[in-house]
Amino acid sequence: MQFYSTNTPALRASLQEAIFKGLPDDNGLYMPLEIPRLSDSFLKNLANYSFQEIAFEVANALLHEDIPASDLKKIIDTAIDFPAPVVQLDDHTCVLELFHGPSLAFKDFGARFMAQTMSYFNRSEDKELVILVATSGDTGGAVAAGFYKTPGIQVVILYPSGKVSPLQEKQLTALGHNITALEIDGTFDDCQALVKKAFLDQEVTRSVRLSSANSINIARLIPQSFYYFEAYKQVMNQGKPVVFSVPSGNFGNLTAGLLAQKMGLPVAHFIAATNSNDVVPEYLSTGTYTPRPSQRTLSNAMDVGAPSNFARMLDLYCSTWNIMKSDISGYGFSDAATIEAMKEIHARYNYVIDPHGAVGYLALKKYQAAHPDHLGIILETAHPSKFIEDVESILEKQVPIPERLAVLHDAQKVSVKMNTQYDNFKAWLLGHF
Repeated sequence: MQFYSTNTPALRASLQEAIFKGLPDDNGLYMPLEIPRLSDSFLKNLANYSFQEIAFEVANALLHEDIPASDLKKIIDTAIDFPAPVVQLDDHTCVLELFHGPSLAFKDFGARFMAQTMSYFNRSEDKELVILVATSGDTGGAVAAGFYKTPGIQVVILYPSGKVSPLQEKQLTALGHNITALEIDGTFDDCQALVKKAFLDQEVTRSVRLSSANSINIARLIPQSFYYFEAYKQVMNQGKPVVFSVPSGNFGNLTAGLLAQKMGLPVAHFIAATNSNDVVPEYLSTGTYTPRPSQRTLSNAMDVGAPSNFARMLDLYCSTWNIMKSDISGYGFSDAATIEAMKEIHARYNYVIDPHGAVGYLALKKYQAAHPDHLGIILETAHPSKFIEDVESILEKQVPIPERLAVLHDAQKVSVKMNTQYDNFKAWLLGHF
């Protein structure tokens, strides 16, 4: 499969090149040259396939020219070794739990697949690979867990100081070995800007073999499509139109859903659920895209004011606003509304949802007011314990912490503090690798 740049479609790369470069030279994003449609037989019989078998069929349709089936199966079986269960709250409301991986966040799917794929292609390389990743919360923890102690690969995680939860921060800063955390005195957008500048800086890329593990990397995006098929499989026998409500920050998750739909998954509609950082809902409503500095909110992983994957969304729709808005509805909500939603879900369903999932719930209910017959699946992107201080305060109850997260509570934080000046970041990179 060839991949092209969203900025210059004539600029092409192989899968291996696209994964290791992360970004094309023109600062676009890689997209598959063709999006294959899966067979009707496969789609109608999803219930007969395991999650790993579904993931293999989806990945093989896209990547069979690049990775032999036997090797791809090993990658899938190693990376996707945890479930994605759908929990039904009522006749028209479901939650897709994406927090059963090692870092308790949906990004485990993409990070683990990417780590295995990069390791596969990196076998014949002598020079160490340096993964740069910016995180607003969950990405860094998933990447750290996915790449931890992977031979020949160093990981550098940039995160905004004071803007991730304490346990999220421990996931970034307490592992050590090949994982380094840079604590940036700024916002997620500042972290992302530093990463992008490094990839476009030829002095850096000549000296350091760089790649990215953000959702800007196509190897992160593809595996996120797997669980849309897995979720649909679990509700398809109900015979209702299925909509996905996707809590959205950098919009990689929603873009992966659109990819699944293009491959044939019969999704009736997508809902872009955001907090007050609502530049995409604003675009869907008005046709005008106005990126702006992000605002800090309770749902911190969605605090993105200039979402990178919006370029991929535009590309999928050939920048045609009226077609995109017919497939996707967008809604933004305040922290106050998020808090009330968390309380409502707990009182009504005895279910504890995190702030990001609560935003997805609010958006689904707003959409269902006009579409009451549609079955909604809310993507619960992280375990509530990752935001334990806020969740326990709001719900006035104790939230159990899974053991794989609890062990980090007393671990020592180790980070390198840095400002937002690119020259300082560049000097650090060149001095360390």
